[in-house]
Amino acid sequence: MVDGLEALTVIFTEFYYWMTVVLMFLIHVGFCVYEVGASRRKNLQHTLMKNTMLIPLVTITFFYFGWWIYFAFPLWPFLGDFSPAAWALPWSELMGTHLGGAVTVQTDSLTVDDTAFWARINGVFWAAFLLFSWTTASIVSGAVIERIKTQAFLILAVLVGSVTWIIDAAWGWSWNGWMVQLMGYHDAYASSVVHGIAGGSALGILVVLGPRLGKFAADGTPRDFPQNNPWLVTTGLFLIFTGFWGFYAACNIPIIDFNGAVLGIADAEPYFTATNIYLTPTSLSAITFNFLMSLSGGLLAGYMLSRGNPFWSYSGGLAGIITASAGNDLYHPIEALIVAMVGVWFAYKLHYWVERKFKIDDAVGAVAVHGYAGFIGTVIAGFLLWGYPSNVASVDNLGWFGNTAEGVAMINPLGQFIGAIIMFWILGFIPCWIVAKILASLGWLRVPREIELAGLDTHDYGDAFPYFPYRDTATENMDRELARGQGD
Repeated sequence: MVDGLEALTVIFTEFYYWMTVVLMFLIHVGFCVYEVGASRRKNLQHTLMKNTMLIPLVTITFFYFGWWIYFAFPLWPFLGDFSPAAWALPWSELMGTHLGGAVTVQTDSLTVDDTAFWARINGVFWAAFLLFSWTTASIVSGAVIERIKTQAFLILAVLVGSVTWIIDAAWGWSWNGWMVQLMGYHDAYASSVVHGIAGGSALGILVVLGPRLGKFAADGTPRDFPQNNPWLVTTGLFLIFTGFWGFYAACNIPIIDFNGAVLGIADAEPYFTATNIYLTPTSLSAITFNFLMSLSGGLLAGYMLSRGNPFWSYSGGLAGIITASAGNDLYHPIEALIVAMVGVWFAYKLHYWVERKFKIDDAVGAVAVHGYAGFIGTVIAGFLLWGYPSNVASVDNLGWFGNTAEGVAMINPLGQFIGAIIMFWILGFIPCWIVAKILASLGWLRVPREIELAGLDTHDYGDAFPYFPYRDTATENMDRELARGQGD
């Protein structure tokens, strides 16, 4: 580092991302607590362990190839070939302890500029994206509880956490991604890039996996499974809310010379600011307004729609944030409030329609809260932000929709709608549906009926985690009927 200002900027940026990783870890803690609270007592340990064991598997696979995908895929297939991204290869000297300086391993095809920029940032930036990977895979986890085999879930977690979501991030969540350059796609805080694809992935698995035993009566009427521990559900969702602060902060670049470093104007006056993932200016103050307003709008909408149901009130808060996230770098706070309420209404209504129409058993409403809310939020942003620049500059903008200015694609409804389809259906639903079908054909996807009735903890953990006795609840009485062969 050449001077004190440069050193301060680099070290501050390194610490900034490190702190976002610590905060985002609470999202995963929240998912573990939340899913255990939502599971029946006979499945608690299985629910907890599958969500825990995705951590090492997704971390290792993301180190080996997930991080490289983000930098290699932005231009492919419409604007160019794969980029080399030497600093993101698992054998690169920058994928480990490094303080900068000259390149020592020439076979990495690294440059001095690479080591100067990535030496202190690569690890914490990698970890921030890794936590996004955990989040995406954990969203899927909640939807499929109480009937999926552990090995099947972990295979699907690696697919989502280290392959499909990071491809969509390269395409639509990178300043030079082809979706951004050609379509004007804009999704600042990942309505679809994380949540939409996770919801679509969960839906693809659920279609193959099928509902839990007893979820639907003989006439097709859905039954509610009471939560094992509503307090854990509440605590888990509030931990997710807290971790979401880190998620939002990690989607920003904290300090950069916008005039010089970003726009490339050599003799311009320095203008230091935070930027979003697309390198357009924003601030922590802006996203603080909009985060809290969208949370509040979501909580209110969830409470009113469900007539005070705690589960949907809390879930509404999360869905509200997710809906507004695509444009929360640019929305007015009142816009964020209204967008959140619209998204919660959409997610709530669609959840119950899909459940009744297609017999989809989404145990925690993950497809609705993340997938449907993320999809509609991405589309809404196309209308409310129509005409704003999608990114700071484009490499070779072809302007598919004729919506360009000075080489920058403009945000527009069509680009956002197509982008939401790519995230939810093409990269979310279809790959997971295919892999789930393969796993089902091999007998690897779903636990046998007798194990599901007895409890997955009894089967997987034996005497170490004994099955809890029944309580006098309607759900457990229904389990008795199923065990006697009197139900579906």
